[in-house]
Amino acid sequence: MQHEYLFQSTRLGFRNWTNDDLNEFAKLNADPAVMEHFPGLLTREETKAFIERLKHQHEKTGYTYFATAILETGEFIGFIGLGFKDFKAAFTPATDIGWRLKKSAWGKGYATEGAKRCLEFAFETLKLEQIISICPLKNVHSERVMKNSGMEKQVVFKHPQLQAFPELEMCSCYQLSRNQWLKNRSIS
Repeated sequence: MQHEYLFQSTRLGFRNWTNDDLNEFAKLNADPAVMEHFPGLLTREETKAFIERLKHQHEKTGYTYFATAILETGEFIGFIGLGFKDFKAAFTPATDIGWRLKKSAWGKGYATEGAKRCLEFAFETLKLEQIISICPLKNVHSERVMKNSGMEKQVVFKHPQLQAFPELEMCSCYQLSRNQWLKNRSIS
């Protein structure tokens, strides 16, 4: 099925969610490798509820963790985008950038390419002043994407929503301001 993209990067298209995404997204959320750094796998019903929250987020703010596809084939590979975080921490409320891609999309640079394009969308189109990104300390792959996207580590903290999961509770928070992003763009 052909979808209309809100914006694109060189190889990826970013769009809002549709009910057609449920099957593929449910498979992705049920993959233990993909969900290694999360508290657990998501059921089909939990995935359906998550899609509804993502659609609502887009309606409310103009952004979401966008459904992401490879432009050349239209293949859905997961999400890359922005989400509002208001859990209790020194740096919240804030807009977060995040990604979750199926295994076949790993190691191809899609997460970094998509993160850079979503940062551009955040700062140029939405005129946001700052973006954060969070991951458990053991998620070195996501941390590499944060660094490669120009973000800088700000703090290591205990995530209040992960207290029941000691192996995930300690997290890194990266940040990039609009001014720093503009400065980085003028250098490159």
